[in-house]
Amino acid sequence: MSSPDISVVICVYTEDRWEDILAAVSSVRAQSLPALETLLVVDHNATLLDRLSREYKETAAVRVLANAGPRGLSAGRNTGIAVAHGEIIAFLDDDAVAERDWLRHFASGYADPRVMAVGGRTMPIWASGRRPAWFPEEFDWVVGCTYKGLPPGRVQVRNVLGGNASFRRTAFDAAGGFATGIGRDGDKRPLGCEETELCIRLTRARPDAILLIDDRAVIHHRVPEPREHFAYFRTRAYAEGLSKALVARSVGADKGLESERRYTTRVLPAGVARGLRDALLARPGGAGRAGAIVAGVLTAAGGYVLGSVRARRGGGTFTVAEIENGSESGPGREGAAGRVHEGGAGR
Repeated sequence: MSSPDISVVICVYTEDRWEDILAAVSSVRAQSLPALETLLVVDHNATLLDRLSREYKETAAVRVLANAGPRGLSAGRNTGIAVAHGEIIAFLDDDAVAERDWLRHFASGYADPRVMAVGGRTMPIWASGRRPAWFPEEFDWVVGCTYKGLPPGRVQVRNVLGGNASFRRTAFDAAGGFATGIGRDGDKRPLGCEETELCIRLTRARPDAILLIDDRAVIHHRVPEPREHFAYFRTRAYAEGLSKALVARSVGADKGLESERRYTTRVLPAGVARGLRDALLARPGGAGRAGAIVAGVLTAAGGYVLGSVRARRGGGTFTVAEIENGSESGPGREGAAGRVHEGGAGR
């Protein structure tokens, strides 16, 4: 059985990550299973768009295009989806590099026609060279990485993690694109959960759909120095609470918090216990890790409560794009993200 064609979408927004962007593209071009194409979607940055267009002008299978929707990661992804030619569409963060067999492991997951999405394992590259002693592995999602508590191997999950994920094109035909108004917008407050909301919407549209994580599909994600500090940890946890409230208000708390319940009742208490044990054994960072887990839970809970209040008052809304295949159009095509449907609190 032949492997499916895979388009890789990398969303970029700042020249500060120039070397990281080049490294990300190089890692895709070095795959053991070649990508059909690599799409660099530039988020409302004309200078970066021009620079990347010149950089890859003579490079086969690398296309540079402008985000055709509103500013932000979700609209950038939707732009890439709309112009991609592949049967499978994979997403890679602009500050990450993929291991050589990344796409091969993704492709193998789609042998079952019911599989609509396959995610992978994301490993941190700490700017300081090593994990901060106080930083608990259970909270690696704070820096966009796979966290302790996810089951190993190839397993079925509620949602994949957006920076290292792939979807069948037909998944977007069934469920629409990524919702804007939930995820990241450049360097503003680090919101998230857009992939969670999409995956829940997908399994509602296709109840037979299977979503997988295969921990052999590995990428390495750069963690800049400011994100190694507790101030960012706290800000990101709070933003996650805000985002989760919006998702739960839209899809219902039962589904919106399904995975989080196990995480908070099993994974995190075990992490606190390990931290306290390490502290008693005079191991570095034990007390800090236990304290960070408690602080992270309380901060995320505070964001969730405030976000829930805002959502009930109609203050939280998002937009879901209906993807229209614009694969025959050129880079920067206006309207590539397709028509949109309003969603949000109370829907």
